[in-house]
Amino acid sequence: MKQRVVPTQREIPFSSEELIVSKTDLKGRITYANKTFMRMADFSEEQLIDVQHNIIRHPDMPRGAFFGLWQTLQQQREFFGFVKNMTANGDHYWVFADVRPDYQDGKVVGYFSVRRPITITMRTTMEGIYRDMLTIEQQAGTANAPQASWQWLMQTLANRKTSYERFILDLYQQEAL
Repeated sequence: MKQRVVPTQREIPFSSEELIVSKTDLKGRITYANKTFMRMADFSEEQLIDVQHNIIRHPDMPRGAFFGLWQTLQQQREFFGFVKNMTANGDHYWVFADVRPDYQDGKVVGYFSVRRPITITMRTTMEGIYRDMLTIEQQAGTANAPQASWQWLMQTLANRKTSYERFILDLYQQEAL
């Protein structure tokens, strides 16, 4: 079970020359974490392997973002997104995540994720969206929260005449480090 960690509101940076890499099984349990992941999350390899990847989930992240991630991965498609992660001591760091199915002999055996640092503009944009999604989740109730906030985001982007993937990739490419 995930330990209850209190967020510190202290952001820790990482270099644009670094990549955070991890692999999970089909249920989201970590099977590999590179040294940058371990250093940023402040967990040892022993503390991470065979543990749910949500061990680093920050409470400021709406559940709907992960609903969209899993929905995309279950369609065997690549997912891009901005994520606020929490370290073992409650600090946080923001990433641009590229998550994709990991194939072995033509069969999906898990997921592979590469994360990069983001700019202040990217973070500010996503903080506003995630605040709105969290408000929707609170109003929708626990059972309906993830789907409700994800649907709100999809409708908001459709109203802007764009898709989720196009919005995320455009934001990243316009502001890339």
